[in-house]
Amino acid sequence: MDGDLWWLVIGFGGQALFMARFVVQWLLSERERRSVIPVSFWYFSIVGALVLLVYALHQRDPVFIAGQLLGVGIYVRNLHLIRLERAEARRTPN
Repeated sequence: MDGDLWWLVIGFGGQALFMARFVVQWLLSERERRSVIPVSFWYFSIVGALVLLVYALHQRDPVFIAGQLLGVGIYVRNLHLIRLERAEARRTPN
């Protein structure tokens, strides 16, 4: 596989991971019959954004790089807030 094709595979792979978060969110929401954002949404977001960031760095695209870096920070923060909320729920008696 030549270098350009390899980078296309990485780029499309990252995009597929990033898109998977919406598929997971949609399927879970349909099952619950309400809008739900599962924790896996944030993990797909992080992994997809990191792979896309690698691709953007290779392409030397500053707009794409900035967007992916900001996104990763937001996704990590959301996971942190979820962990804090769950820890608080465990400490609080029902």
